[in-house]
Amino acid sequence: MTGRARIGAVARVREDIAAAKLRDPAARSGLEIAVLYSGLHAIWSYRLAHALWTRGLRFPARALSQVTRWLTGIEIHPGAVIGRRFFIDHGMGVVIGETAEVGDDVMLYHGVTLGGRTRDAGKRHPTLGDGVAVGAGAKILGPITIGAGSVVGANAVVTRDAPEDSVLVGVPAKPRKRGAGDDTRALLTAPEYFI
Repeated sequence: MTGRARIGAVARVREDIAAAKLRDPAARSGLEIAVLYSGLHAIWSYRLAHALWTRGLRFPARALSQVTRWLTGIEIHPGAVIGRRFFIDHGMGVVIGETAEVGDDVMLYHGVTLGGRTRDAGKRHPTLGDGVAVGAGAKILGPITIGAGSVVGANAVVTRDAPEDSVLVGVPAKPRKRGAGDDTRALLTAPEYFI
């Protein structure tokens, strides 16, 4: 994952809208995205909750994340670390755990879980590298790392590390190297990668 460059709030909102427009062919305008995309609303609320969390205001941070969950159907723990240009398409049912780390330019579809497999303290949720795309219903569980540029197929269950530029499909998911011409959108929608 790349270093975290700081940009202003207005620039960040514009960047988020542009990222959504780039990744969603149904997006018609920046205004439509800003007003109607629950994935962006969840991300914007997460950023405020994360700021509270890092300042030690844990209860207000968790309260805000719960209100956002009720409103959007997306649960992002305020302790998670999420990079720039993160986009959740359709959103409903996404869960991101407390110790999850998400790189820049990551995209998740609905029903994705970045969850834990243990109650132990410490790192218990996954790390997604830059440019990872995760298909609908996929579950990535435990303190594992998914390398940059990887694609996780719809409904895959991932419980082991994967190198950069992997395609992960199946239950349990098994990585294979991405082909030079593999298009992310095509990989996420190809029937042979569904379970």
